[in-house]
Amino acid sequence: MEIETGYETEFDFPACAAAPAGPYLLATVPRSGSTYLSHVLWRTGCLGAPLEYLNFDPVGPYGFASASPAEQRRLWEAALRGRTSPNGVFGLKGFPIQFEALQRDNPALLARVLRDLLPSRTASRVVRLHRRDRSAHAISYARAILSGVWRKEQERGGVSEPEYSPVAVERAERLIAEQEASWDAMLADLKLTPLTLWYEDVVENPGSAVSMVADFLGVALDPAAAVRIPEVARQSQQGPRAWAERHGGG
Repeated sequence: MEIETGYETEFDFPACAAAPAGPYLLATVPRSGSTYLSHVLWRTGCLGAPLEYLNFDPVGPYGFASASPAEQRRLWEAALRGRTSPNGVFGLKGFPIQFEALQRDNPALLARVLRDLLPSRTASRVVRLHRRDRSAHAISYARAILSGVWRKEQERGGVSEPEYSPVAVERAERLIAEQEASWDAMLADLKLTPLTLWYEDVVENPGSAVSMVADFLGVALDPAAAVRIPEVARQSQQGPRAWAERHGGG
């Protein structure tokens, strides 16, 4: 069965020739629930489609462009055209490691991205997503790194459960802290104050999260603009629960 990731062109908005009038950045870290939030925002049809358009990791959605700066620029321009909602809003979901990779491998594109996302430094257009349960966050990240399973669809086919590893959890905790610190430093350098959301609150009341983001960005929501997009299914919680029991028990 072919997996719908959301990056397929069939989910594009009508092509937009002009630069987005309302770009924004969904700034987060891996395993924070950002895929769920991005789809909640996207489904409105008024808040762009904030996916990882700068994820050029070899196993990422645009891994085929990992060694081609020219292809990376083409993909960015295609995202701006096809993932800007009809009201002019474009969203990007990003992790610090993706921006750091661009700084190293394609600084020209990074400069272009910052100009496109933050055309005016006088107002923040950054939404920051955190996860309150730090232990659950680290366990989720550690298990994904060890297993290579990042989505519900990847659980099919009998992927074996990774063996509990306190070392892996501790490493995941460090990686999360380092990436959060990178966002803190980047936003402080740009003098931007983001809208802060928490994953647990988004899950409890996704409608409230949508309203907060729309108000923050100054976007009027239109129920008639809603679009059909791939569903985000929650991964099995059996493994995480078993790890949490081991981790909490020392």
